[in-house]
Amino acid sequence: MREKQGRTHLFLWEKVGPSLFSLFSLFSMREKIMILLSGMAAILLARNLYVILIELPDELNQGAVFRIIYFHVPSAMTAAACALAAFVGSVLYLVKKNLRYDALAVAVTELALTFGAVVLITGMIWARMIWGTWWTWDARLTSTLVCWLMYAGYLMLRRAVEEPTERARNSAVLSIFIFPGLYITWKSIEWWRTQHPGPVLSIRQGGGMAPGMEAPLWLNLAALLCIAAVIVMLRLNQEERRRELDSLRRTAHAI
Repeated sequence: MREKQGRTHLFLWEKVGPSLFSLFSLFSMREKIMILLSGMAAILLARNLYVILIELPDELNQGAVFRIIYFHVPSAMTAAACALAAFVGSVLYLVKKNLRYDALAVAVTELALTFGAVVLITGMIWARMIWGTWWTWDARLTSTLVCWLMYAGYLMLRRAVEEPTERARNSAVLSIFIFPGLYITWKSIEWWRTQHPGPVLSIRQGGGMAPGMEAPLWLNLAALLCIAAVIVMLRLNQEERRRELDSLRRTAHAI
């Protein structure tokens, strides 16, 4: 029976395998990378959801609601990574005057804003269950909200300026101005006595989780970073098309 099944699988692979490889070869390198990253993210999220919801025990003091940390913290770290990329892209644009760096900055800023919204929403749900209130003007919460609003202002500024070079320059300056607020948010739980919990991860002094409970958090971070990378590549492609349209529009007006 097993030998027959093996021959069947081999026959199917011989028929289907070459077709799959041929189909995959039709995609560009960027599209192949996006497919691979999307697959990795799906596998990691599926595996992590099972571990987080089924295998991990409830936290001693907080119970089941503690599981929200596996989405709250990775989202915060992904948002921070996107903000750092926006800062780098903005600096590179001011140095090199290449609009591709401006496209990178706006793409990752949109993601920083999206993941920042996830952080704020999950944090409020967690606070309601543990503190009994949706919001408190804690240093960590307040600095996070201020950063989020400033990055939202960055996108509003871009919509208010039509000329591409001027828009890119003004946006780059604003992004660089906003970035130190991210560092203040990160250090807030060390600089001030806050209601927000102190460090929980082993990478920071005073942090650390029970054995086996920290690994799913890092795997979720890897999955979110894969998703962020795919979305950034899609947005960069859109920005390239937008620059081409802007160029054609200016040419048409000149004629």
